[in-house]
Amino acid sequence: MAESRLLSGDNPQIPKGYGDEHVAAFLDAVPDAGSGGWKNAACRKIDEVIAREVPGVLKAVKWNTPMYSAPDAESRDHFFCSFHCFTNYVKVGFNRGDVLSPPPPEPSKHGGMRYYHVTEADLQRDIAQGTFAQWVRQAAKLPGEKM
Repeated sequence: MAESRLLSGDNPQIPKGYGDEHVAAFLDAVPDAGSGGWKNAACRKIDEVIAREVPGVLKAVKWNTPMYSAPDAESRDHFFCSFHCFTNYVKVGFNRGDVLSPPPPEPSKHGGMRYYHVTEADLQRDIAQGTFAQWVRQAAKLPGEKM
């Protein structure tokens, strides 16, 4: 896999690709706690929850963003969620988040998209349980968005 570089907000620039290895390269490129960062742990936790809650989830990296498709998606390009690093949070996007119950808190200018911002403080709580895991399960059952 090609060498990556960090973009603003510590988001790695990763070549487009399909499969676990591309998301693993993204995760490996996010700064870890040893370099003063917390986003690596947050991104790994997000990926871990998605993989646990949606067995057989299909993974890809597009536009320097890990993206996830349900195993029974129409095609590998129909995604139910994704995430991206920003300076103060990791933004998890749910493509049909407006129909999730309860909906993720952050609105979007784009149709039914809703966001959840994972912050350093969220690592003190267990995002693997509770509402975040529920959103992932619910979102994976909805038709993915072609991207």
